[in-house]
Amino acid sequence: MGRKVCIVGTAHPFRGGMADFNHRLAQAFQQNGDEVEIINFTTQYPAFLFPGKTQLSDDQPPENLKIERKLSSVNPISWIAVGRKIRRMNPDILMVNYWLPLMAPAFGTLLRFAGSSRKTRVLSVVHNIIPHEKRIGDFWFSKYFSSAVDGFLTLSKSVLRDLDSFDRKKPRRFNPHPLYDHYGQGHDRRLAKLQLGLNPEKRHLLFFGFIRDYKGLDLLLKAMKPLQENLKDLELVVAGEFYSNPDFYHKQIQDLGIEASVRLHTDFISSERVGLYFSAADLVVQPYKSATQSGVTQIAYHFNKPMVVTNVGGLGELVPHGIAGLVAKPDPEAIAQAVENYFNDYQESTLVENIKEIKKMYSWEKLIEKINQLDEEVLKQKNKS
Repeated sequence: MGRKVCIVGTAHPFRGGMADFNHRLAQAFQQNGDEVEIINFTTQYPAFLFPGKTQLSDDQPPENLKIERKLSSVNPISWIAVGRKIRRMNPDILMVNYWLPLMAPAFGTLLRFAGSSRKTRVLSVVHNIIPHEKRIGDFWFSKYFSSAVDGFLTLSKSVLRDLDSFDRKKPRRFNPHPLYDHYGQGHDRRLAKLQLGLNPEKRHLLFFGFIRDYKGLDLLLKAMKPLQENLKDLELVVAGEFYSNPDFYHKQIQDLGIEASVRLHTDFISSERVGLYFSAADLVVQPYKSATQSGVTQIAYHFNKPMVVTNVGGLGELVPHGIAGLVAKPDPEAIAQAVENYFNDYQESTLVENIKEIKKMYSWEKLIEKINQLDEEVLKQKNKS
């Protein structure tokens, strides 16, 4: 008999990496024989705080997942109501994915109402505990949340270390971010380029995902200045919606004189088209200024794409230098040199074969194994108390 699992967090019809993660996590629990329900948001971000065009996806809902929209991140009445509802459900595991202190009041309050049952173990997959873009009150919000959790699992060792600022006693585990393997199979590279309106005779770098300042697109654009001179058949594809001021990046492209080498595909990329972008890419670049881990890395692994990443947070842990890609300092010269080195010194076929072996470590089954270990330790502690 499987466990009853309740996941609280973002899910369809909301879009983005957290929704994708929760869907795939729920499916992994189901494959483990557990019964799963997702308690989703009615309101995730207030409109005035949301930097994109829309929070909602046009994609079809994931099949065979029970998703209920009950929680408003800004309505305290819903925090209490959802907490009481979950308490009545009396799940074995109550799982919350945590990524942003803004969500701490809602999550921390509902956990205090839902998690007081001796049966229910409150676990959290912590994507970030210290945010990339810091605001006043972040520490106390995250402290409020973490004090209501029984056990933690992080997706990078850097976040595992960050947890020490909030808790040193509760059980914890580390497991790297699993593959995002729900985007289907890859496409022929030449045909993918044609479908995206790219020149198939050119080589293409891919910067993928929501564009936020900490992701370092400005560093990559500066790197494109020497790259367009030294690798004349190279273009950069920027694929993702602006969550930062687009005027800054448009002006930078113009001032650098790299308009001819940059292709901006800055609408939201639907799930159906993700595979086209990664299939078209000759190299994926993540020029982040700060990071913990990145779902983009795991999409690239899924499509067997070598990467250049910066040595911040957990990115260097996930991409072994010279084996699955290259690791560079987060500055334009180093990024440009890494890209040149990749095309001049490395055999793509060799790195692809390495990637096929490395990505076997990043399965959802292994994540569930670590969650099970964490759950067992928390259960022992509850039984002792």
